Amino acid sequence: MEDIFESLSSREIDILREVGNVGAGHAATALSRLLNRRILMTVPRAYVIPLREAPELVGGTETLVVGVYLSVTGDAPGHMLFFAPWSSAMALVEMLMGPQEDLTEMGRSALEEVGNILTSSYLTALADFTGLLVVPTPPLIAVDMLGAILSTVLIEIGKAGDHVLVVETEFQDAGRALSGYMVFIPEGVALMTILRALGERQ
Repeated sequence: MEDIFESLSSREIDILREVGNVGAGHAATALSRLLNRRILMTVPRAYVIPLREAPELVGGTETLVVGVYLSVTGDAPGHMLFFAPWSSAMALVEMLMGPQEDLTEMGRSALEEVGNILTSSYLTALADFTGLLVVPTPPLIAVDMLGAILSTVLIEIGKAGDHVLVVETEFQDAGRALSGYMVFIPEGVALMTILRALGERQ
């Protein structure tokens, strides 16, 4: 899998980013209905990095984040992790529930639902683009330092390739811009299966 990731062309990354854009559009529609007001979402960037470099996206392994993890089964099995810095996560909770002093159990449930909407929307877009069957498992939420969450994910998924696809996601609401990161870790030949379904590989 590592070799496939390292050989991705700029066109292939652009196509995967477009999948992320469509998924963000689906998620924005779902969140707008949930909140009864307009939420905009964009995908500023998509890129491939070694998994060990993911903490640098938010300032290092000790950065407090909220993470939502799930497995993907079906034609292209793998794992997905959505994480956002604590400040962005709390701002998302406030979008859903109003001002909050701390993350309550209801707030955790709200973030879990947002993570579920985001990952499901991305997978729906991927299925629409490729015609593949991709089925998410129920999401799990964690509030911890990103390094600890990534260690737990690595234990959960066992042996995995070094590189991952990161889809940066930006939420816009009432003039605020909040960032989160979707990390896709395909198993085995899943990435090649996706690229072939997209017509990019033989």
